Amino acid sequence: MAKTIDKVSVTGLKRAIEERDAETLAGFYADDAVMRIIDQNNPPSNPREIAGKAAIAAHYADICGRAMTHRVEAGVADSTHLAFTQSCAYPGGGRVFFSAMLELDDGKIARQTVVQAWDG
Repeated sequence: MAKTIDKVSVTGLKRAIEERDAETLAGFYADDAVMRIIDQNNPPSNPREIAGKAAIAAHYADICGRAMTHRVEAGVADSTHLAFTQSCAYPGGGRVFFSAMLELDDGKIARQTVVQAWDG
């Protein structure tokens, strides 16, 4: 039986990210959500777009399945937006940092833009 997911909050998002809970993370998204990722491989003129809850769930299954730690450093929210920063570390010492802005619709993530940078 699938989990019933509440509306997204900074506290719930922090817990799911730090516990690497891909199912809960995916549950925060609307069915037609879009995640846009900007990084060294996906510049602002051509960001990576992951469209739909199923594709976002697959993305989180991959990320949460990696041997690494995740820490939400800061987060703020109001009724229509949530923003947070996150740092991650691989066992070998590599680090990733990102900042995300989420647009909310009825408590679910409708659109998300991530800007990330990593070592190497």
